[in-house]
Amino acid sequence: MDPVVVLLLSLFFLLFLSLWRLSSGRGKLPPGPTPLPIIGNFFQVDMKDIRQSLTNFSKTYGPVYTLYVGSQPTVVLHGYEALKEALVDHGEEFSGRGRLPICEKVAKGQGIAFSHGNVWKATRHFTVKTLRNLGMGKGTIEDKVQEEAKWLVKELKKTNGSPCDPQFIMGCAPGNVICCIILQNRFDYEDKDFLNLIEKVNEAVKIISSPGIQVFNIFPILLDYCPGNHNIYLKNYTWVKSYLLEKIKEHEESLDVSNPRDFIDYFLIERNQENANQWMNYTLEHLAIMVTDLFFAGIETVSSTMRFALLLLMKYPHVTAKVQEEIDHVIGRHRSPSMQDRSHMPYTNAMVHEVQRYIDIGPNGLLHDVTCDTKFRNYFIPKGTAVLTSLTSVLHDSKEFPNPEMFDPGHFLDENGNFKKSDYFIPFSAGRRNTVGSFSISLYCRNTSLIVRGPRGTKALALSTKQTAWLRTCPRGIGGVKTSY
Repeated sequence: MDPVVVLLLSLFFLLFLSLWRLSSGRGKLPPGPTPLPIIGNFFQVDMKDIRQSLTNFSKTYGPVYTLYVGSQPTVVLHGYEALKEALVDHGEEFSGRGRLPICEKVAKGQGIAFSHGNVWKATRHFTVKTLRNLGMGKGTIEDKVQEEAKWLVKELKKTNGSPCDPQFIMGCAPGNVICCIILQNRFDYEDKDFLNLIEKVNEAVKIISSPGIQVFNIFPILLDYCPGNHNIYLKNYTWVKSYLLEKIKEHEESLDVSNPRDFIDYFLIERNQENANQWMNYTLEHLAIMVTDLFFAGIETVSSTMRFALLLLMKYPHVTAKVQEEIDHVIGRHRSPSMQDRSHMPYTNAMVHEVQRYIDIGPNGLLHDVTCDTKFRNYFIPKGTAVLTSLTSVLHDSKEFPNPEMFDPGHFLDENGNFKKSDYFIPFSAGRRNTVGSFSISLYCRNTSLIVRGPRGTKALALSTKQTAWLRTCPRGIGGVKTSY
């Protein structure tokens, strides 16, 4: 048979199969826009503003609808009620981790972020337990944060009020706190290995958060054959994991089972215990990916939040003045802030929450999937179906936050000026797959307070030209570039 005829018949068969799969599955799933064969709804979604596209679809199809990523269906949850019902009320069914091929290529089902089932449950349990043993939520980590905040302010003072971009310095601070927890020691801001680590993490996160990377997640076959910055991400991730694996092997040689020093030691000690969790993967590779996840999750997220907090405080001097007044009144200028001060500083606490709400740093969170065949709001969602959660739709809900496009700490204050909690405050998702790393938020809170207050004689930070231009426009959802999350 003529090769051309064979090719045409093969293409026709693939097209027919794609159409059949789409038509057979759509009747059971929530409604959504009509997908095209092979590419699904790819051209109907604005990859540069996925959040707005999701909002537009929700106006037509409701708070629960289906988009096709290539030939694979993805159920989208839009709005507080839909997210709460799925992630909290049906937390077990929606606790799976959706596929992100570029991340699976390096994680291989290991670590915290991209493991599954019982392995993920055991890994998360160990991580939370160990972080608590190391002082998460206690004074131990608080001391480390306070010390690092002093180093950060000292580094910022070196600018002498000249225009600067504090992005890289802001990455060093949370990076050092994470190093103290995982590797026992902090590093000098001029240490070459440390600077290389921070640079590669920041570059990798920037790449994986870019809209263009979605093409490779939709068509993963391109990962191995096409050039692109995804190769830089893979290279950087591999470098970070290899660097941490070397540190793990150094820990093995100096391990004292009666005196665990850090996260790595706790893992190495537990893997040799008779009562070790049978579902835990106690290989050094798994440990290396676990600690790599902690670096990737903590450094860029916290540093970006701190950086945009500074920019917002510069743009809104009346907010800065109120924060400054409260800090001076409660903390003064001769000691470091502590978590005990938070209950006495409602406006500063509200400002911190409003920054995280407003910048919307992870608009869609990481993909979930359902762990079993699930009935949800009269729809049937087959096991393994991807689930995308629009966190933006909750953080910018106009019923909970009047004028959500405005930066206003009053969104978290009651009529008496007291701090007001909100169930809609879910910047890092909710339920069983929410972010393990609340210690990072503490780091951000304390560092922001220190920089706003500053020691006596500290000149105010000046802005670079790029930052000045940003302040003139101050777009909604500053962190919204993170479309892959």
